[in-house]
Amino acid sequence: MVKIEHIGIAVKSLETSNALFAKLFNVPSYKSEEVESEGVLTSFFQVGPNKIELLVATNPESPIAKFIEKKGEGIHHIAFEVDDIYAEMKRLEGEGFTLLNKEPKAGADNKLICFLHPKSTNGVLVELCQEIR
Repeated sequence: MVKIEHIGIAVKSLETSNALFAKLFNVPSYKSEEVESEGVLTSFFQVGPNKIELLVATNPESPIAKFIEKKGEGIHHIAFEVDDIYAEMKRLEGEGFTLLNKEPKAGADNKLICFLHPKSTNGVLVELCQEIR
C-alpha cells in the first residue's frame, strides 16, 4: 500500500455537508461525481495532501443508505492507494482477508476499487484504490 488515498464519510445531505466541510477545511469541494453502480453521489475535498470523500445515497438500497440507517452519519471507510490492485487483492486474499468483490470495479475519481469486508479488518471497511491508467 502506498498511502491513505481518502477517508469516506457517509452523509444524509450533500448540500448541507458540503457547506459544513467547506467551512471546516476553508476550501470548497473540488469535484462531485455519481457512481451509479454503488448508488452514491460523491463530493471530494482536498485538505493538504489528504482527500475527504463525502457520500450520499442516491437510492434507498444503496450501501450508504443502509449504513446511515444502521449507524447514522459518519466515517464509512478508509481508502488506501495501491500500485497494482490485482496483485494486492490476491495478496490480501492469501493473507485471509475477505474481499467484497472478486474483481476491481470502476469507482469515483478515476479509480479502480475493491472493498475488504469489515469482519476481516477489525470492523473497518477498507477500500483499495488504483488510478485507472
